[in-house]
Amino acid sequence: MEIEPTVLLAYAIIWTIFYAILSRHIAELSRQKWTTWVQSEESDDILVEALQAVIEEIEDRMHDKLEDFKSSFFGSLGAASKKLDQATGQSTIKALTKDNPVMGFVADYMMKRGGLDALQGQKTGDPPKQQPGNTGKLGLR
Repeated sequence: MEIEPTVLLAYAIIWTIFYAILSRHIAELSRQKWTTWVQSEESDDILVEALQAVIEEIEDRMHDKLEDFKSSFFGSLGAASKKLDQATGQSTIKALTKDNPVMGFVADYMMKRGGLDALQGQKTGDPPKQQPGNTGKLGLR
């Protein structure tokens, strides 16, 4: 028995169309079944168990990053407080903390706590202004 090329081509086209439709139908059924399973209660433990290695890696990285941040933050606070102890005026303190507003806040706090808040109001070269005296007249001078 001999098959003609046109019949062979027709069989190939029919099987290709059938396979495409069948594979899409199977893929859709598989997707629906997977979605239903993932949304069910029974999948929670299995998914957490499968992703446990990823969760542990994330926890380890976050722990390392927090440790690095903690050491750099408190190290910079220690260095800033040491520089602040050596500083004697507001312009020096502003120069030390101009690049970092957090350090400026910390410097203000340390000066107020250490009783150095009088340095904040000083301006170099300006004599203190005298307050106008009370004349007893209500708003008239």
